[in-house]
Order: sequence, then C-alpha cells, then structure tokens
Amino acid sequence: MSILNTILNLIFPVNCLSCKKSGEILCLDCISSFPIAERETVKWIFALYDYRHPPIKKAISLLKYKGKKRLAEIFAESLYGKINEELTDLSIFENFREPILIPIPLSKKRTNERGFNQAELVCKHLIKINNQSNNIRHGVYWELVNNVLIKTKETEHQALIRDRNKRLQNLIGTFGIINEAKIKNRNIILIDDVTTTGATLNEARKILKNAGAKKVIAFTLAH
Repeated sequence: MSILNTILNLIFPVNCLSCKKSGEILCLDCISSFPIAERETVKWIFALYDYRHPPIKKAISLLKYKGKKRLAEIFAESLYGKINEELTDLSIFENFREPILIPIPLSKKRTNERGFNQAELVCKHLIKINNQSNNIRHGVYWELVNNVLIKTKETEHQALIRDRNKRLQNLIGTFGIINEAKIKNRNIILIDDVTTTGATLNEARKILKNAGAKKVIAFTLAH
C-alpha cells in the first residue's frame, strides 16, 4: 500500500468489507478465505471467486460504481496466482506463450460515466506485478493491449437480462476490432470482472479469433 493510502487511512479509517477489521478495504485473511468459483464454465474461462458470496459481490460493485480503485489492485494480486497456475499447463501442453492482456471494453458512455474501465485497471496491476524484475515468469513480460477490441454500441446490462438467448442477441455486433496487426497470431488473455453465462466473453473471443488471434482464454474475478 502506498504512503498516500496510509495517510488517507489515518484520516479516513477503512474497514474490511467482510470482517470489519480496520486497515484495508479487503484484508488478506478474508480474501484468502473467500469461496472459489465452483460453478461450471466453458474450459477456456477461468473464474477466481464465487460471485454469490456477499463480500465479493459488494467489493466488485464498489469498484465498478463507487470508484474504489484500490480493490482492482487487491483483486489483481489474487488473480495473478490463478493466471500463472493455469499458464504453467497451457504453456507446456498447448504452446500458450507470450500472451497479451486485453480487458473487456466498456462503451464510451459508460467509460465517461465511471471515468475508468475496471477490467483495464485490473490488467494494469497484473502487468505491474508480473513485470517487476523479481516476478517475471519464464522471462516474459506481459503486454496490455487496450486499443484493439472496442465496444461499438451501447447495450443493455447483461445482468438485467435473464433469458440466455436474449443475452446472446443483446451482444451481437457489440464488439469491433481495430489495429488487427497487434493481435495477429498472438495468444490473448481476456480480463473481465464477472462472468455469468459467458456470453460477453464468447462474443469477444469470436471477434478476436476472426481477426486472426491464435488462442484466446479468459480470466474473471468472479462467477
């Protein structure tokens, strides 16, 4: 935690969302004990926590809608271990090497409303963790590419649509690609906050593959 955050915590005390202990918005003891995601997803989507756990749901909501950006850093620290665990097998058995990280984009309207993209914040912290000299995995730097996959139209929130077919229809044509050369024959890790049916990630993956991406997998904070 930065010196600035330490000073701010002295002026405006912060309590853990789960245990209420003072000092951090999510303490290490709690985040280490949160239930992992056990609901089934497709094989290329890996989720970290169970979204039904109230502190997880609240933390993600505070990050997205209240601008509690420190949570992006905390989640990235946990997600980093999950990614490396999966990449160890993928790099050996499926030649998934030198991946680039792409956050699921927001529409211009939502980006302007929030002032940031929570998935992009998580990506930036993941790259910072990995690219520190003593943390590089297999000598490979991760790269953030956030100007290739774009949101081309405003859509209704997926969480508000219960019917799976309507979710799929809602997303058709919602993503576009620019600067295709940056992803041609590259392995890609998509990053998002929550997956439910996987419809958003599936649509993004389809667009990336059609544009020449080699292999695409995804990691989310919760499911």
